[in-house]
Amino acid sequence: MNPALVLVAHGSRDPRFGATARRVRDAVAATLPGVEVVLSYLDLDEPLVGDVLGRTGNDAGGDGAGGDPIVVPLLLSAGYHHKIDLPAIIAEHRPFAYQTDVIGTRSFTAALADRLLEAGLDERYGVILSAVGSSDESADRHVRRRALELSTHLHRPVEVVFATKLGSGDRAVASAVRRLRAAGAERVALSPYFLSAGLLIERVETALDALVEEMLVAGPLGAHPDVVGGICSLYRAAARDRAVIASR
Repeated sequence: MNPALVLVAHGSRDPRFGATARRVRDAVAATLPGVEVVLSYLDLDEPLVGDVLGRTGNDAGGDGAGGDPIVVPLLLSAGYHHKIDLPAIIAEHRPFAYQTDVIGTRSFTAALADRLLEAGLDERYGVILSAVGSSDESADRHVRRRALELSTHLHRPVEVVFATKLGSGDRAVASAVRRLRAAGAERVALSPYFLSAGLLIERVETALDALVEEMLVAGPLGAHPDVVGGICSLYRAAARDRAVIASR
């Protein structure tokens, strides 16, 4: 039997986040027929991942690899939640479950570009790529690499703004706008490197609205086919690895 797939989202008090996460879950389930796909959260939403791990899979006893689920974090960078928080929860509730890389290890450059083009991007715009921001510098470096990839893909300047690090007077946003204008951008587009709409995106949007005219705001990644494909790719690779180990 196929191992179950447990999707782990961060969670949010904003109902839009849960709605988006459920759309992603449904799209993944449609792409992986015959696989039990369960959505869970680290915090702020239910069901919590610890509770889900305790009851999901073909072998609820969890005493061997065969029936334990594959856990895919719906996170765009590998910070504290991926490295510390989630492994501790798995160790406590389902130690044989397999945790994959975060979905952000897959490149969503084309998906980000699609969302910008859907919103009306043209040659006049420079882009601000907005992400959460982390205390883990490697996670922030990951976002900056994604900005470079997006800039190369779109052939236009792209600046990064972390929604949790705007600074006094939103100076991070003002600095990003100045750099885009210096690079020749006439207008500014906001590209959310987020799974769902939410208050953090709106925080950056509000700061931009006070600085620029005719701003363009792209939609979040959501259930874009590249996101769904990235999740399924992580699951399939983990399932293959487990099958090889089990056959030895």
